[in-house]
Amino acid sequence: MSRIFNPLILPNGQIFENRLCKAAMEENMAEPGQVPGEALVNLYKAWGEGAPGLILTGNVMVDPKALTGPGGVVLQKTTLAQGDNRARFERWAGAAKSGGSKVWMQISHPGRQVYKSQGTEAVSASATKVEMAGAEKMFDTARMLEGAEIKAMINRFADTAVAAESVGFDGVEIHAAHGYLVAQFLSPLTNKRGDEWGGPLENRARFLLEIVKAVRARVGDDFGLGVKLNSADFQKGGFDVEDARRVVEMLNAEDVDLVELSGGSYESAAMMGMADDERLSSTAAREMYFIDFAADIAKTAHMPIMVTGGVTKKATAEDALASRSVDMVGIARAFAYAPQLPKDWAAEGLQVDLPVVKFKNKLLTALGTMSLTKTQLHRLGAGKAPKANASPLLSVIADRVRISKKTKLYKAWLKEQT
Repeated sequence: MSRIFNPLILPNGQIFENRLCKAAMEENMAEPGQVPGEALVNLYKAWGEGAPGLILTGNVMVDPKALTGPGGVVLQKTTLAQGDNRARFERWAGAAKSGGSKVWMQISHPGRQVYKSQGTEAVSASATKVEMAGAEKMFDTARMLEGAEIKAMINRFADTAVAAESVGFDGVEIHAAHGYLVAQFLSPLTNKRGDEWGGPLENRARFLLEIVKAVRARVGDDFGLGVKLNSADFQKGGFDVEDARRVVEMLNAEDVDLVELSGGSYESAAMMGMADDERLSSTAAREMYFIDFAADIAKTAHMPIMVTGGVTKKATAEDALASRSVDMVGIARAFAYAPQLPKDWAAEGLQVDLPVVKFKNKLLTALGTMSLTKTQLHRLGAGKAPKANASPLLSVIADRVRISKKTKLYKAWLKEQT
């Protein structure tokens, strides 16, 4: 019997009504001031009406000077005291919860993965630079964070979690995957420190563990706390499956309610099934990119495990849940094309057909895939239905135009803050 529509009870007692999660996607749909507006409310209402057990937001940034994109939402300690911001965030949360879903805010810092065009300083665990073929000029070499800055950053994550709870979100997920700042501390490729924050894995994991502890100490017991973790970076000498297993063991000692397993970074796009790794390619063809890695990691986990990566078929989700190594299935891109996917699956078990983008250039292929998805998100945000046959090339162009406009607005807003 399918476990998809069985409730999931978390360690803190919070209940998800089913085992499907609308996983996080990069939206870049914030209004001027880096706050949610009508487009995000419409988008999340569409997803809320589909009633997945959990809805995760796209990246919400803990630092206004560190965004994954110029249209990113920012929630810091002072945000809610300004103008109608509190009402904006409350409306956003309410829209997502309108169909009975729980909604968690994914909180993040890009670290060195901040675009040079945004005009802000890149910081990281160590002075390294993103090396991505065809995009060498898009990033600067990051400055290494000092000890006091690391402690301040930990507080930023906790401040954002407290603010999220106060406006009606049911939990937060700390983004420690995809090459963002927390993942940069975890990986030996990007963490070359010689102090208590670097070296052996126990030290490299300290930043994540201290964030978890700081958040849990300041939110309610019934507020959900999750961690998004790479099952592997899929880069030689990087964070690997054994590292992930050991970090999950460390998280067992903390009050963590859910661990989401994904993989990759800007340099190795495993989260899109595009990493040059035979271990990944063996699973990409049958969806659920990281299921084999999760099966090993989950053996040591005391908390529920969610796996995200390329799911479009109900049968894939059923098989993953039947394996008992996965407690929840995260689905991202398919929700852009089928916002009411859980209801569709409950009724008929439909497959979501995602367009396949194949340009000769790998970077352009990745951009085309992401831009097509963003086209659907913007359509949903405007109250329109998804358009499955949208042009990849036109979507890339439209996305570049939007990013250019939002970069100007972001820079102007940031200048006002200083």
